[in-house]
Amino acid sequence: MAAASANVPTLIEVTGPMMTGDHKGERLGACTDCRRLWGLHRAGEISEGEIDDIGGRLMPTAGTCMVMGTASTMARMTEAMGMMLPGGAAIPAVMADRLRHAEASGARAVAMAREGLTPDKVMTPHAFSNAFRMLLAIGGPTNGLVHMTAVAGRLGIEVDLEALDAMSRETPVLDDLKPSGVGYMEDLHKAGGLTTVLREIRDLLHLDALTCTGRTLGENLDAAPADWDQKVVHRRDGPVYKEGGIAVLRGNLCPGSAIIKQSGAKSGLMQHTGRAVVFDSLEDMAERIDGPDLDVGADDVLVLRNAGPKGAPGMPESGYIPIPKKLAQQGVRDMVRISDARMSGTAFGSVVLHVCPEAAVGGPLALVRDGDMITLDVPNRRLEVDLSEAELERRRAEWTPPAPKGTGRGYPRLHMEHVQQADEGCDLDFLTQRPFTAKTPL
Repeated sequence: MAAASANVPTLIEVTGPMMTGDHKGERLGACTDCRRLWGLHRAGEISEGEIDDIGGRLMPTAGTCMVMGTASTMARMTEAMGMMLPGGAAIPAVMADRLRHAEASGARAVAMAREGLTPDKVMTPHAFSNAFRMLLAIGGPTNGLVHMTAVAGRLGIEVDLEALDAMSRETPVLDDLKPSGVGYMEDLHKAGGLTTVLREIRDLLHLDALTCTGRTLGENLDAAPADWDQKVVHRRDGPVYKEGGIAVLRGNLCPGSAIIKQSGAKSGLMQHTGRAVVFDSLEDMAERIDGPDLDVGADDVLVLRNAGPKGAPGMPESGYIPIPKKLAQQGVRDMVRISDARMSGTAFGSVVLHVCPEAAVGGPLALVRDGDMITLDVPNRRLEVDLSEAELERRRAEWTPPAPKGTGRGYPRLHMEHVQQADEGCDLDFLTQRPFTAKTPL
């Protein structure tokens, strides 16, 4: 996906998702199915030979992940924002429609240059609001939030997390696609693509937002072909999930914020209190997570820290902490997991991410110890550790920051000195327009 300068006519054209594969009559898609099946392999239910065979069937064509992962989500947010020609986000990579759409995009980019229709006229606060509304309605990944926040910051637009969470309260998940549902991107394309979703939430959108077509979003929807019977995009009165896919959490463990993809989680763990089992780093987790002597139970809360923008430079997609092997072998398939890392858009489970401030800069996550009681309460948007403020301050006084990574020269040093926290998009601070000139509205 190409970056768009504010004053250079640009359209976004994407690769498109892969088609699905199959294994023993079961339809497969990367990488939601590979995570699920790998979990069964770790539990001893799938052999080494079979998991190797499955690995060769998960990605049968060119393209991006065919579930509602990060690539497909960013494409759909971009189309909803008006920076992609209508219909482009869901076309599979190997279909002729993909080439037709690319040709039309090139022609339109030339026309935009003649018209003086530059990206800054399209990428307005209302356009970003439409993009985030789409993210919530499709059960898209948490990566969609951090990536689009960075884009907005480059334009001097602040993403209002309180407004985002208010949107989530009133925007149900309508896409029946993995990991929140059961289908795949090619199914959405056959069901009418993004237009089908936009029409269902039409009253929640800023229809007067200008798009790259030169028309408003509302005018584009009016001009699109009529809907037809399909079962991929649900109606508002029968959603896949009653709220938006992402919820914003607050509390003494995340005074900045934390987020959870609630539509991909186990409902029984959305209000849960458990004992913390802490991993201090990615290396610590890799070394101990499968150890038979790990002191962990199914009701515990797995905590990974020092995996955020500074703690593990680049903020890896490590928040999908694997279920400890001995619990997986007992049939445990989900646990509450908390980290300052990211998570792949194809992942699922009761996973709290982007805890801000991160542990490496002294956020409260750095102060948690094994055995502390942690409460996750998604309906009330709370994430708390059962410690008094006095105890947190006492631990903070004893805390020693981890050795910084990237204090030498070049880009590593630049990153460590200037990277922002997840709630600001993990961009480099000197690339954002400050002070902000606008906020994303409801």
